[in-house]
Amino acid sequence: MSASVNEKVLDGDVESAYTLNELRPPPASSVPLPRRPNTLSLGHRRGESNSRARIIGEFRTLSIHVTDTKEGRPDKSTQKDVSDLSELEWHNLSSDEVATRVGVSPKTGLDTPMAARRLTKNGKNVISPPPRNLPKKIFFYVFGGFGSLLFLGGIVCFVAWRPLGGPHPPPANLALAVILFLVILLQTGFNAWQDYSTGRVMASIAGMLPTDILVTRDGETFNLPAANLVLGDIVKITLGSKVPADLRLIEISSDLRFDRSILTGESNAIAATIDATDINFMESRNIALQGTLCTSGSGVGICVGLGDHTVFGRIAKQATSERTSPTPLQLEIRRFVFLIALFAFLVASVIVILWAAWLRRDYPGFISVPTLLVDLVSVAVAFIPEGLPICVTLSLTVVAGVMRKSNILCKSLSTVESLGSVNVILSDKTGTLTTNKMAVASVAVGCKAYPVQEALAMAIKSESDGESVKALAAVAGLCNDALFDDSSCEKGGDPMPIAMRKVHGDATDSALLRFSEEASSVSYLRDSWEEVGKLAFNSKNKFALKLFRSKSTNPSYPIFDSDNYSSSDLLLLVKGAPDVLMGRCSNFIDASGTIWPLDHPTIANVSSIQEELASRGQRVLLLAKRIVTPNNFNQEDLDSNPEDHLVALNTDLCIVGLLALVDPPRDDTAHTVSVSRRAGIRFAMVTGDFALTAAAIARQVGIITTPVAEVQHLSDLPYNKPLDEIPEFNSDKEPDDKLTSIILSGPEIMTMTESQWKQVLTFDELVFARTSPQQKLQIVKTFQAGGCTVAVTGDGVNDAPALKQADVGVAVAGGSEVAMEAADLILLSDFSSIITGIEYGRLCFENLRKSILYLLPAGSFSELMPVVVNVLFGLPQALSSIQMIIICVATDTLPALSLVYEKPEADLLLRKPRDRKKDRLVNWKLFVQAYSLGTIESLASMVGAFYFGFILNGVPFSALWLKYGNYDVDPDLLAEVTNKAQSIYFFNLVIMQWFNLLSTRTRRLSVFQQNPFIGSKTRNVYLVPAVICGLGLACFFSYIPVFQNILLTRGVKAQYYFLPMAYGIFLLFVDESRKWWNRGHPKSILARIAW
Repeated sequence: MSASVNEKVLDGDVESAYTLNELRPPPASSVPLPRRPNTLSLGHRRGESNSRARIIGEFRTLSIHVTDTKEGRPDKSTQKDVSDLSELEWHNLSSDEVATRVGVSPKTGLDTPMAARRLTKNGKNVISPPPRNLPKKIFFYVFGGFGSLLFLGGIVCFVAWRPLGGPHPPPANLALAVILFLVILLQTGFNAWQDYSTGRVMASIAGMLPTDILVTRDGETFNLPAANLVLGDIVKITLGSKVPADLRLIEISSDLRFDRSILTGESNAIAATIDATDINFMESRNIALQGTLCTSGSGVGICVGLGDHTVFGRIAKQATSERTSPTPLQLEIRRFVFLIALFAFLVASVIVILWAAWLRRDYPGFISVPTLLVDLVSVAVAFIPEGLPICVTLSLTVVAGVMRKSNILCKSLSTVESLGSVNVILSDKTGTLTTNKMAVASVAVGCKAYPVQEALAMAIKSESDGESVKALAAVAGLCNDALFDDSSCEKGGDPMPIAMRKVHGDATDSALLRFSEEASSVSYLRDSWEEVGKLAFNSKNKFALKLFRSKSTNPSYPIFDSDNYSSSDLLLLVKGAPDVLMGRCSNFIDASGTIWPLDHPTIANVSSIQEELASRGQRVLLLAKRIVTPNNFNQEDLDSNPEDHLVALNTDLCIVGLLALVDPPRDDTAHTVSVSRRAGIRFAMVTGDFALTAAAIARQVGIITTPVAEVQHLSDLPYNKPLDEIPEFNSDKEPDDKLTSIILSGPEIMTMTESQWKQVLTFDELVFARTSPQQKLQIVKTFQAGGCTVAVTGDGVNDAPALKQADVGVAVAGGSEVAMEAADLILLSDFSSIITGIEYGRLCFENLRKSILYLLPAGSFSELMPVVVNVLFGLPQALSSIQMIIICVATDTLPALSLVYEKPEADLLLRKPRDRKKDRLVNWKLFVQAYSLGTIESLASMVGAFYFGFILNGVPFSALWLKYGNYDVDPDLLAEVTNKAQSIYFFNLVIMQWFNLLSTRTRRLSVFQQNPFIGSKTRNVYLVPAVICGLGLACFFSYIPVFQNILLTRGVKAQYYFLPMAYGIFLLFVDESRKWWNRGHPKSILARIAW
């Protein structure tokens, strides 16, 4: 059938399916793999680097989800991309069937009219930029949080001014409306600042995609802009080409390889195939993924995914999308806003009901409609702490700045607080808990282990056992990608000590290279052998191998006479995990170099040595070799599919020996673990290393403290224990309570039931060994599902999915770029700086609570009382609405902001982590504390207003009480006296808040223990300036004539400054007495209800 006939038959179905679900049926979208950028197309700018790392993290996470779904383990939260990608079948179809389903002839390609129609219908092959949603953002900048309430209050004040204000509307109502809108404008600016982000990566992502590509249409091959590709196009890939779309390969050369590092982070090129190699579309080698680079060979593929529907397009969308789920702090702020709005609505409703049912009927001249509206606005103003949004933003910024000075890079302000609520830390071992500076510590040859120096001495002296040590050192030097830096090999003409030479390579290879060089010259050794092929170590295989051909007819180490090596043979050298390679071995070399069959006693002996070394915290590698005869080797197979051919050769190995490497813990790791555990945080190890090695390191750093005999394993957990019989984790253990420990391995994790997982979550000390990246991700999700706030620390590419999934991902500087991009925090120096992060994360939440507690007594309760007293008892309002706004926005805001600079209390890291479900930013305990202080402030201010403001100025209290506007006083006198009384009330609150500020600085400690003026660990240099500025603003609005005329404010006499100080000292004394009692009686009722 011709191409045109195919297109006529299938065109409608294919295009409609592509539009609806990226080519169904069968599911036919594309899943391309992006590539590592080459020097011709990409620079090394920081933005591009970040984008590449972000793409890799997204790819790894998405690929894990797709594989799980294909294998029948879909995640409950699986997103649409995972579902769609798991249904793709292009890689499983034959080349002819793929061509038929997209309506194209592999020889002639699409015809031009068909391509034009598809381009018109489906659009260009480009990745859409992320939507900016500016209108939506601006809307929430203005109306988010308290903005909607303030905006409604401003409108009401405008209405109360005109038209309801009559022919002579009071200017105070207009001024109040203007001030409310100014507050909204100020909060909008801070909201925009908080939301501002510079993490735009679309420009660099666009630079990763090709511009022109070779395509076949109408039987002719020509260059076409990649953006004009359509579904079914036949694309030719050559050396150096970037893949322009997701391609199903239908023709390949034997040496076709793709660099997928931009997606996977792996530097080795991947050989292409025509047949499927994996159930996962994203991992199958017969799919060329968009953005990847052809490093050798050539091939032809059919476009099966374009633009946003490619794997690269999906990942780019994820990498540039905003976080959809709110952070814990955002949830707490929303809850607080809801509570405040609810309280304001309830009180306003009561006032409206009282006015409509009682006051309007019995006292029609007391509260007019405009006055009622202003009263309602006053209620809203009284409840809303207008300075809170500024406090939130500044608090996060200040704490992030402190963390930056502590060498902690915080990418997102909201992450700061999340770190403070972490109650589980899952930490990688190598490079995180340890220095990642490995050295060979022990050597095992001929079923006997030696310290490394003793083994090297035997090799140098050419003792009988030394021959096998030399062979082992030769394998370590040859099966190795590390290189000495030539510039560091000599110093002043003298050879540099091997331990001091600079090495280019990973930590393991560097240690092996130094060990090999100590035994003999590695450069001479490598000059004697020609590398034919290699397979790098990866987390799936857990071994690395190299294939060599001798350059001489009489090769030396690691060849022995008993090997019967001939010049036509090849030498296969392997290093890797003993538990993986042991099953591939059939022989072993004894100490003298004689080859013996590998029997069960020898296997038991080798395993015993491995366990002994691992129990010391040493990482054990098995080194083996095989003589490959010409009958077992095919050069064409090696060229066409090197990985599969090399893996096939990796059998019938001969054990040369074991090398045990030690990676010492960082100096600060034990201290970090200890402080974390005292802070109520479970510190677990998640590593790919052996269980014995992991357990040994865990004991060294304090992750496991229970006796060896008491450590449990999977076999100790009932298989199907009813879930309702499994208790929750007890976080309230006393110091003398017995702790529980468990060690699990990756293979065991694969067999665990839901019941066993729930039992695991109840342990105090946990070590997960031999884990894969998928299992690390599973462990994080399991703890999160159990209600834990999880922090993950790591430094490798394979840690990226777990770092991204965690509530807080913490990367160690110097690790992989992918890990640092996936993380929320980066530790730039010591690992112990994570303690600083936890402390200041907690401090951020604590200081926000202190700011709220400071704002509520005067800015909420004491402002509400004048309105309530006015409505219920008919008294003049003791505080004007404008003065309420001045308190909330001006005089209270600066002292509240000074609280965000408070230093940590001494016991902050001795408290349990905050439970996000129970420990709220604002709870009933905080309201009790705030309104208790507010009661003292409002009573003292009421006395000041009515006694010193009204009575001493000739207006008896009896002339006001229950008069409801029918006051027996000259109206002009009453108006002026009311203005003075309101100002007395106003200044009384402003000054009493100074002592409230001192009171709320600490939760448990005395003001003398946390001295705000003396001591670098407790001093707050912003406290006094904030108080002075607050008083200055109060005087500014009260003493300047223009404000007195418009806002009806008044200045007060000096005596009314000192009386509030006396009241404030009493308030501080009451709260200091409460803290003193609670410190001495921590289990008393008063202590339990303390905020």
